[in-house]
Amino acid sequence: MSGSVLTDRPAAAKPADDALRARVLALRDGLEHGLIGCQGLVERLLIGLLTGGHLLIEGAPGLAKTRAVKRLSDGLDGSFARVQCTPDLMPADLTGTTVWRQDSGTFEFLPGPLFHSLILVDEVNRAPPKVQSALLESMAEGQITVAGHTHPLPDPFMVVATQNPIEHAGTFPLPEAQLDRFLLHVVVEMPDEASERRILDLVEGELNHHAEAMPVTLSVDEIRAAREAALNVYVSPALKDYLVRLVAGTRTDAAAPDLRAAIEHPASPRGTLALMLAGKARAYLHGRDHVIPEDVSELAADALAHRIGLTWRAAAEGQTSRKIIRGLVQRVRAL
Repeated sequence: MSGSVLTDRPAAAKPADDALRARVLALRDGLEHGLIGCQGLVERLLIGLLTGGHLLIEGAPGLAKTRAVKRLSDGLDGSFARVQCTPDLMPADLTGTTVWRQDSGTFEFLPGPLFHSLILVDEVNRAPPKVQSALLESMAEGQITVAGHTHPLPDPFMVVATQNPIEHAGTFPLPEAQLDRFLLHVVVEMPDEASERRILDLVEGELNHHAEAMPVTLSVDEIRAAREAALNVYVSPALKDYLVRLVAGTRTDAAAPDLRAAIEHPASPRGTLALMLAGKARAYLHGRDHVIPEDVSELAADALAHRIGLTWRAAAEGQTSRKIIRGLVQRVRAL
């Protein structure tokens, strides 16, 4: 970044800022301790927390997706709710409903699970389209509408949805507009043998004893302060140019014509914004006051792959959105 313009950088961190970052990193360490081999997932959960963004986690059953979100909730001083999606789920099962109170002669709104700070929506692709639409409003607007009345949701508010890529019977694929509302789409892979051996020891220890408590519990005020600190991380003009050129590579032939030919629906500016915000949060977690190209390249696939659509020919040839984005990262020069 030596060639970047470095004017108007934020002031040096204060002791209070360092103490707050230390507590956020302690939360990260607590998550990693209970989630063997999931450093990437842990980092992205914290990126979602620091940006106010929502995450879609995809992986086969048994890869600790639900466990990860529950453990995150243990480290936050906020309310938590889990929703198990099924094809017969109704929007009111998420949003809540209005009931008639005969004793008072009035209608009363009973809030649903969306009125919590952290929401785990398990197997979101099993929810019917009406439920997905209700979830979309909450993610996009921070509010829900029931019986003509709009109700604000808590702040902070974060949705973490999971989906199983193996079984597709009885599922409803998420529409493009819904996918675009997720800051990151994280794919969880199978662990290697060494990690799985450590998982056995961890779970055996938890069965024989109680699971270790999280080392810290972040308050709502601390979460908001950490979000503000992450938002103030500096992005140089040169790096912003890199972000724009990278995302523009999904729309024009300037960077990689062969990769562009495989894309039918390119990423919108929301993808650029998501990648910049995620890069700021990653830099904050790594103790830096500025974003570097590595922050962008590490998160590009998770931030952009679900925002592009491939041509039928590319899909038939075995191409995937993540492969295309990784190829763009290799082709587009950072600085």
